[in-house]
Amino acid sequence: MELKRGNEELEALNKALNDPIALREYKEPLDKYRVSFVPRFLGLSLVWCGNLIYGKEPSYLKFRAVEVIARVPYHSWSSSAYTLLTFFYSDEKKAMHLSNVSKYAQIAQDNETMHVVVISQLAKGEERAGLIRHTLIPMFFAFFYFWWSYVLYLVNPRYSYELNYMFENHAFEQYDRFLELRGEELKKKPVSSEFLDWYGRNPRNQYEFFLSIRNDEIIHRNTSIKEIT
Repeated sequence: MELKRGNEELEALNKALNDPIALREYKEPLDKYRVSFVPRFLGLSLVWCGNLIYGKEPSYLKFRAVEVIARVPYHSWSSSAYTLLTFFYSDEKKAMHLSNVSKYAQIAQDNETMHVVVISQLAKGEERAGLIRHTLIPMFFAFFYFWWSYVLYLVNPRYSYELNYMFENHAFEQYDRFLELRGEELKKKPVSSEFLDWYGRNPRNQYEFFLSIRNDEIIHRNTSIKEIT
């Protein structure tokens, strides 16, 4: 079961996906996954609003907003699983599944938290952030995204996983585009962060850092769908 993966195994997979061939083999089987109407509508709406406010092209501050929002579904899954355990504690198999969801959700939350903390530090030296556009609006999106994910998980977990697939696929594409546009520049920029050291990831430069985040997003995307299939 995909959610049984621990942090060490996920970090090993992240490094393996630095190889373009390994990335293609991991990514392509789920590229054409057909998302249900409700999560597709919500996902496209979220991406459209984000592009409208922050632009279609990637940037440090757009990534900061993306990562504030990206943490949310994992928190909502954990909360949903806790709620459902109240009703299914006498069903051992169901309880084990929901406990696995909670464990994976914590790993993914920590991963996304690392993203937003480090990117926030990097953004300070690159772009000027406005309170409304870059702090309040992402929090607004995150609030509604949490409840969308929470309610969808209670109604039909498939819908919540598919919504996350939509958002994480968009995040992957944005990071991949960023590496394409600014790769050589990023290789010359250092990355230093106490939080990154605490997390246990040690990129030599910003290129390696953003490459690892890109890989995280495709792992999150695929994990969401593998829980359904």
